Amino acid sequence: MKLILRLLAATMMFGLSSFASSAVPLSVLFLGDNAGHHPTNRFSQMQPVLAARGIEMTYTDQLDSLNSTNLARYAALVIYANHTRISPDQEKALLDYVESGHGLVPIHCASFCFLNSPKYIELVGAQFKTHGTGVFKEIIVNTEHSVMKGLTAIESWDESYVHSKHNTNRIVLAERPAEHGNEPYTWVRESGKGRVFYTAWGHDQRTWGNPQFIALIENGIRWAAAAGEKTSASKP
Repeated sequence: MKLILRLLAATMMFGLSSFASSAVPLSVLFLGDNAGHHPTNRFSQMQPVLAARGIEMTYTDQLDSLNSTNLARYAALVIYANHTRISPDQEKALLDYVESGHGLVPIHCASFCFLNSPKYIELVGAQFKTHGTGVFKEIIVNTEHSVMKGLTAIESWDESYVHSKHNTNRIVLAERPAEHGNEPYTWVRESGKGRVFYTAWGHDQRTWGNPQFIALIENGIRWAAAAGEKTSASKP
């Protein structure tokens, strides 16, 4: 009985994923950097949790990792970084990787990566513009999408992102309440045979330790990594 109670407590602590019952082991590359969001700390915070759920993440801060040979080893690429530029060869490798049927999971500051690449910005679905800070609670606007099933709204202290260069070819899953109209905050889109999941949540350990955020990222990775199973961005 004590063992069962401990297992239930662990499940509640780390959140529930709608993919948990059919979880397939995945290999994922996590691209960080050495800038202010401290990706190594956030990776260390989440890696053991997702590893226990069958998602093995490998960390790198080297843009040379964005080559076709290396990327082919992974079902999805997570980006949590502020690299400002990407070379033409790296851009092509990244775009081809997604177009050919792999997953891309840009988190938070990744929407201000690769500023010299309009194609990357289009792929992500928008670009970071500005932010405030504070505690806020999202509004889930698409409860039927498989990424959001079983999840409840995230409430956390975070940076309140505002985006620009919005790509309307996407499905918005959650919004941030804002005085002058709600801000799209989590969305999915498709590109070729590939899938993109993005969320603006994730400035520091307060959000990365939130059970619902962990479950959201797991669902987003698994949905994106399942690229190629569906071809219409209008379907969940």
